Amino acid sequence: MSKIKAGGSSKNNRDSAGRRLGVKISGGQKATVGQIIIRQAGMSKRPGPGTKMSRNFTIHADKDGVVAYKTRRFQTFTGRTVPRTEVSVS
Repeated sequence: MSKIKAGGSSKNNRDSAGRRLGVKISGGQKATVGQIIIRQAGMSKRPGPGTKMSRNFTIHADKDGVVAYKTRRFQTFTGRTVPRTEVSVS
């Protein structure tokens, strides 16, 4: 007879660091060239005038100015339009 109780397997022992996503500069604040405005996974926010999007969907300022957010309707690949937030620097 065994003197040690069965160990089993632990299932809830994994954890990963946060990805630090989200809005870095709010509307009305100043941004300089190359500064990160939003870090995101996917295109939930769209780049507008004065901004550019990098390969990992991060939106950067393309020029110096004030950040503004507005809701616009964008067309999906199926043809239907959906509201999305557009980020611009002017």
